[in-house]
Formats: sequence, structure tokens, C-alpha cells
Amino acid sequence: MEMLHIRWQRLLVDGATCPRCASTEEELEKACALLEQALVPLGISVVLEKEILSCETFHKDPLQSNAIFLNGRPLEEWLGASRGESPCCDVCGSVACRTVETDGRVYEVIPAELIVKAAFLAVSASLSGCSHRRPSCCFLG
Repeated sequence: MEMLHIRWQRLLVDGATCPRCASTEEELEKACALLEQALVPLGISVVLEKEILSCETFHKDPLQSNAIFLNGRPLEEWLGASRGESPCCDVCGSVACRTVETDGRVYEVIPAELIVKAAFLAVSASLSGCSHRRPSCCFLG
């Protein structure tokens, strides 16, 4: 069986995370439910791994928080998007945290639609054997 591996990492302090990561987690759960409905009948399993960043790791590189990787590559890479940053709150303090910029929009919370789109690109690349850094080149004309 083929596999779509999704890894999401965020800062978690005493069981709490910031509102943007909490909302992204909800969107990620929605996306995984949709992906399972679409992919499992095709023989592709969806594996979600949630990774906790330590405070030390977060303070060294806050943009690692709220990062999503699909089959080992960042969501932004699959979408041709870019990583940005904006001030956060709660457990993150006033540190600038990760955003995703695509199609003229900036997302602090990663919506399920973007996760699903990136997942389909990752699965398509895996099935076609594409190894380019921007695998969408192999099947989007």
C-alpha cells in the first residue's frame, strides 16, 4: 500500500499551543479526514504525525512551528508558496511565527483546502516517480 506521510510540528508548552497552531490542527484533522475518504479506496494510506517542538528549538527558529511536511517536503514547496512570518501570541509570546503566502494571500492558520491540495500534489508526484524540487512540473502541464 502506498502512503502519504504528513508531519506537523508546533510549540506545545504545558499542553497548550497558540491559537494559530490550535486552529491549524483543526484544519489538519479536517484535511486528513477528507484525504482518507479520497485516498484509502485507491490503496493509499494517510499517516499523520504530530511533533512537539521544545521551547529551546522554537526560540532558535520560531518559523519551524506550525510547519507541515508532506512526504518529507514542506507544504510551501508543494504549492509553490512561500514562508512568511507575523507576530504571534500566547505561548509563543511576541515572537514572529510562520505564515504561508500563496496566490496573493497570507495564511496564519493553514486551511484544510491548502493541505489537501498539497497532499494531492505529493501523492501524484509519488505515483509518477517525479523527483524534482517542484514536482508539480511533471503533471500540471
